Amino acid sequence: MTEILFKDINTPNLASIDVYEKTLDGYKALKKAFAMEPDEVVEMVKASGLRGRGGAGFPTGLKWSFLAKDVFPRYLACNADESEPGTCKDRELIMKNPHLLIEGMILCSYACRIETGYNYMRGEFWEYEPVMEKAMEEAYAKGYLGKNILGSGFNLDIHTHMGAGAYICGEESALLTSLEGYRGEPRLKPPFPAVEGLYGKPTIVNNVETLCALPYIVRNGAEAYAAIGTEKSKGTKLVSVSGHVNKPGNYEIPLGTPTIDLIEKYAGGIRNGNKLKAFIPGGSSVPMLPASQADVPYDYESLQAAGTMLGSGALIVMDDTTNVVVEALVLTHFYMHESCGKCTPCREGTRWMYQILSDIITRKGKPEQVELLNDICDNMAFKCFCPLGDAAVAPIVSSIQYFPEDYEDLIASLKSEQPVGTH
Repeated sequence: MTEILFKDINTPNLASIDVYEKTLDGYKALKKAFAMEPDEVVEMVKASGLRGRGGAGFPTGLKWSFLAKDVFPRYLACNADESEPGTCKDRELIMKNPHLLIEGMILCSYACRIETGYNYMRGEFWEYEPVMEKAMEEAYAKGYLGKNILGSGFNLDIHTHMGAGAYICGEESALLTSLEGYRGEPRLKPPFPAVEGLYGKPTIVNNVETLCALPYIVRNGAEAYAAIGTEKSKGTKLVSVSGHVNKPGNYEIPLGTPTIDLIEKYAGGIRNGNKLKAFIPGGSSVPMLPASQADVPYDYESLQAAGTMLGSGALIVMDDTTNVVVEALVLTHFYMHESCGKCTPCREGTRWMYQILSDIITRKGKPEQVELLNDICDNMAFKCFCPLGDAAVAPIVSSIQYFPEDYEDLIASLKSEQPVGTH
């Protein structure tokens, strides 16, 4: 089993700087990086093939290279606003190994010539904030943060910022707007954050998991990281497996591992001896797939070819007792509640979809409403201000595509007095 981010993750007191240094060669990557020019570190990350682990999968080093030239100050914003339904990997890294994240933020900041970083943490992470604050105090005390780090001449201060529990702030431009003290709403792009981000200055926004991969890459070299995974999807991926499995949890896998292996070998198979019916591979914002496609390799290209996405790395498993219309309703309610309301297609479309699905679930639906759902989704997809609208339509379109019989069964039994229940 290849482990990079979860290596020795359950070591007692790993969150303390002394144990981190002793167990995982903590902060040794800094010394190697400071012996290099910042641009050399950028090129190393490019060569490693590391892609953003927050959902978009954009090449990390390439993103860094887009920073506006000769414009300062610059900022780093760590996206720790982990609020995608099904995703719970970043919080485990923060809770158990916060120094790995701090070291990754320092490496990114050095490579990008940044002297101020912010760790934007989800509002519900209040219990992890003291862990992060203590780790930063330890890093300052040992000279890993602050002025002239390790005698390199490089300065960096990191601040923790707690959000207020808004899903929309996981979108990078909404995160920056919130960080500035405004209501969390997405911004029009371009300009992208690398050109005009926090306070109008060039800003890098990277996910927790992305930043945590940097110490391994710098210590061991780009080739060592690129040797893991597939030709185009390099490295390992943390996957949060939830739903109808015997052992839900976070697992680290080499990219390209068959999805069925994640379900059967890592997560212990389907609960109660039931059969797999459907799965959502990358969190609630990506299309679901039927059991017949469970052998698809878990990597960016293979999942895209199958008509879905790797997303944030949250594998939601549904067994054959599930009615997918119920799951679509639950997810639609989430997106309706979390819509910031800035644009009409998302604000009105999510509510309309929720009302129609509620009718179908309570056996008040009509056959033409399924076609209407598809029409609403078509008028939302890629027509909203940010990707939340695209995320909202994914479970509905895919559930109708692969499981039309679940809709038909509910609509055909109009006379029943009992609404279908969840499992």
